Amino acid sequence: MSGYPLIRMRRRRATPGIRRLLQETRLHAADFIYPLFVRDGRGVREPIDSMPGQYRYSSDTIVKECERAHKLGVSAVLLFGIPSSKDALGKSGYDPNGVIPRAVRSIKKALPDIVVITDVCLCEYTDHGHCGVLEKRGATVRVDNDRTLPLLAKMSLAHADAGADVVAPSDMMDGRVGAIRAELDRRGYARVPILSYAAKYASGFYGPFRDAAGSAPKFGDRAGYQMNPPNVREALAEIALDMEEGADIVMVKPALAYLDVIHAARARFDVPIAAYNVSGEYSMVKAAAQKGWLDERRVAMEILTAIRRAGADLILTYWAPDACEWIRRS
Repeated sequence: MSGYPLIRMRRRRATPGIRRLLQETRLHAADFIYPLFVRDGRGVREPIDSMPGQYRYSSDTIVKECERAHKLGVSAVLLFGIPSSKDALGKSGYDPNGVIPRAVRSIKKALPDIVVITDVCLCEYTDHGHCGVLEKRGATVRVDNDRTLPLLAKMSLAHADAGADVVAPSDMMDGRVGAIRAELDRRGYARVPILSYAAKYASGFYGPFRDAAGSAPKFGDRAGYQMNPPNVREALAEIALDMEEGADIVMVKPALAYLDVIHAARARFDVPIAAYNVSGEYSMVKAAAQKGWLDERRVAMEILTAIRRAGADLILTYWAPDACEWIRRS
């Protein structure tokens, strides 16, 4: 009898069928949001060297990629814009005929049922690469929080006008959710939800994304407005503030190194929680798989399961189409 408990536990894992039957955490195609990069031009499908398997698309070719992903089961995409011109105020980011509004219109015309989410931030559109308007005080240059808010609201409105289903501010300016909510409500878009990057950390995992989007800051870093990686209680405070301002969905970014933050947020808040499986998490697995050091599918699904197990309702991941296919075949 001394070995009975051990044998009993092993019986629960004895066959693939029993393991599937007793599995506690399950991934579904509806869990995934597929991030995509859109640039100016036509007929563009440009490989991203730092993110194998990912591309920069123009507004026509991104429709084909969305159609492919949708057939595999992806129900939502997140769009990042790469404009042909940048300036200090990021004006191309809130141009009603800019790269993202054009892509939104094209996608929604071809695929009315797919959920189109748009990233709202100035970093991809400013010539300095920071997420807001700069101010100079003596020898110090920093982002002017309050001057940035109207521009983020203007960008959100341009996206909603184009047909975006959800807007997702990623800038980490204080008060931006409230400013965006007020502008959308005032202009007749009270039903457009806000997915807030509520707990976005100043992480080293963003390198491949910044290469893909050309959004690396030209000087300094973003530690003054993105979160300090050691802090968890601060993340919960950020989430609470964004919820008070009108956020409908909140996000933790990155995901893999911040599973404890996802878990803490899930325990504290009764709202949909998203987690971003970011570029560095994706690319390091891709690089190791290319070397033959690990099995990409097995490791990717293990990572995505861990994010779901930690409490995320939605997972933003570059593996979204692949994961849908892997789930279907399993």
